[in-house]
Amino acid sequence: MPFWELQRQLGIDVDRWLLRQSMPQPYGKAGACHAFEREWVECGHGLGQTRARRECQPEYEDFMECMHRTKL
Repeated sequence: MPFWELQRQLGIDVDRWLLRQSMPQPYGKAGACHAFEREWVECGHGLGQTRARRECQPEYEDFMECMHRTKL
């Protein structure tokens, strides 16, 4: 229920961790991995889950590398 922000009121963090980069950031600046997250979401938009996993694997790997900072 995003309208009431029930998760925030109850202090529950179920799915908000997935879109950390898309959330409003301090001083209005985009997060470090926002571009990678955006590419991954745009790639998978409108595809089925199985097809998106197969076709968007490079974008997802880039996003996870940025999030976990494995190749910095």
